[in-house]
Amino acid sequence: MTSIFITDDHPLVLEGLKNILAEANTLQVAGCFANAATTLEAIKETFPDVLLLDINLPDANGIELVQKVKSLSPNTRIIALSVHNEYAVINSMFNEGADGYIQKNALGDEIVEGIKTVLEGRRFLCSQSAAIMCQKDKDGLQNVPKVTRREKEILQQAAKGLTTQQIADVLFISPHTVESHRKNLMEKFEVKNLASAIKLATEYGLIRE
Repeated sequence: MTSIFITDDHPLVLEGLKNILAEANTLQVAGCFANAATTLEAIKETFPDVLLLDINLPDANGIELVQKVKSLSPNTRIIALSVHNEYAVINSMFNEGADGYIQKNALGDEIVEGIKTVLEGRRFLCSQSAAIMCQKDKDGLQNVPKVTRREKEILQQAAKGLTTQQIADVLFISPHTVESHRKNLMEKFEVKNLASAIKLATEYGLIRE
């Protein structure tokens, strides 16, 4: 039997995936988790054959979690489950070590096919994501920018509408430091203002709405 871990913070998604996998006699759901912390703790004890991983988790971003899972269990195949269908997100997941990428609205047969494909050592893309990755002319970012914890904090506070001084007061840093991070964030996201960086960071799941 192939052991499967599922990490997703939406109960309905978890139940749907369990029902889909229950129909495949060779696949066994060995654990379901709602966040990154419990997933990593479980993987320290049990090395699943496949991890179905939601990209947007309450305590971590799936892109950042891939490397941590692979370091604990190198042979675990990771399939991203996402509502995101942007080139930068898909590309970043594979660059970090994911083995597959499937849209959450994919059919059950495609999910099972994806699991079988990655177990054979091949990369899998659902049909929707494959079409995105095959586009010859790709505009915008090619990868999701890697932002520091402090940069995430500044994005999160700025998303609340706080001014530079207010952010500095909340985070106990100088306004100059906040401005320096703002500039770096705009460069990383290749945008002209922080509002655009916040929009992209939210879309990519780097910060929560």
